[in-house]
Amino acid sequence: MNVAVLGNGQLGAMLQQAGQRIGISVTLLDVDGDRLPGADTVITAEREHWPYKYFTRAVQQHPGWLNAQTFAVLANRITQKQLLDRLGLPCAPWLELTPETTQEDLHLKLGPDVFLKRASGGYDGYGQLRLKKNQLQDLSEWNTNVVAEQAIPFETEVSIIGARNKDGQTVCYRITENRHSNGILHISLSQPDVDPQLQHQAEQMLNKVLNALDYVGVMAMECFLVEGKLLINEIAPRVHNSGHWTQAGASISQFEMHLRAICGLHLPQPQQVGYSMMINLIGLHYDTAWLKHGAAQLHWYGKSWRAGRKMGHLNFYHPDPLYLANWLRELELPGRYQDDCNWAVRRLTQ
Repeated sequence: MNVAVLGNGQLGAMLQQAGQRIGISVTLLDVDGDRLPGADTVITAEREHWPYKYFTRAVQQHPGWLNAQTFAVLANRITQKQLLDRLGLPCAPWLELTPETTQEDLHLKLGPDVFLKRASGGYDGYGQLRLKKNQLQDLSEWNTNVVAEQAIPFETEVSIIGARNKDGQTVCYRITENRHSNGILHISLSQPDVDPQLQHQAEQMLNKVLNALDYVGVMAMECFLVEGKLLINEIAPRVHNSGHWTQAGASISQFEMHLRAICGLHLPQPQQVGYSMMINLIGLHYDTAWLKHGAAQLHWYGKSWRAGRKMGHLNFYHPDPLYLANWLRELELPGRYQDDCNWAVRRLTQ
C-alpha cells in the first residue's frame, strides 16, 4: 500500500515512521515539489493550509486525494463555525467581521472580552488579537476574513482524537486535558478516570462532524470545558499535537490509526490503560539530559532553531500517576515551564 502526505514536517515524518512499522510505504510531498505520486497512491495531508501553487493544485486533482470537502470547510474558521452552527454543535458566540464593524459593535454583541482570529493561516496563537472593552485597538487590518469570538472563562481545555474509515466506522481515544501558554500547547495529560458522560458528549460531537463531512482519517477536536459542558474551540482534519501521547499510551498511535483509516485496514478500539503525558519542547535546543531519564521517549524533529518553534516532544507513560508527577519534577526544563509543570503535578496527584 502506498500513501503520500502533502507536507513534509514532523507530523508527516511520524506518519512515515508509523507506516514503516505496519508495512505501508509513506512518501512526503513538499509543497514546492514537482512530481505527483502514482495513480494507485492514497494522498492525505499533515496540514490544512498550504500555498496556492501549481503543484498543490495538481495534488488536489489527483484521484487519490482524500477529504477535499473537509479541507474546504475546516481550513477556514468562518466556514468551520458555520458548519458547527448548522449541526447544532456548541461553540463560543461569534460573528464575522466586515469593514463596517467597530470595536463597540463587537463588545455590544459578544461582551467585554473578545478574540479576533484570522479566518485562515493562524495557528499556535498567531493571527489572533484580544480586545478588552476599555482598551481601544486599531482594527483597520482586522476588518475582512476575520472571526470575532467571545472570550470564554473556561475551567480547562480538553481535546479528543477520533478516526473514521470509508465505511463510516469510527473509534475515539479518551479525552485529553491540555495546558497552553501564549496559545501554544505545552503539556497534554491523558488519564483513565475520564468522566464517562463527558467522554460520551465529546465522542457524539466529533462523530457528528466526521459523518457530516464523510471524512476519512484522524480528526482532532479542541474544546473548552464550562460547567460540565463542552464548547468546541477548533477542529483539525489531521493528526494533532494533543494526540502525540498515543505514541506511548495507546496500543495504536494516532499516526498508525490515520493510516489504517485511509488505507481501509482494521480500525479496532485502541487499548489505553494507565497515565500518559506529552511535553512539547518549545524553542529549546537539543539537550542530551532528556535521554538520561529512562522513562522519557524523546521525539526530536531536526528543525532549525527558532524561538517559539516546536522542536520536539517528550512522552511518558506509567500505570501509576505518581510516577509521572515525580518524573516531571525531575525533568530539566527552563523556568518558563514551571507553572505548566506545577499544573500537571496537581492534576496527577489530586
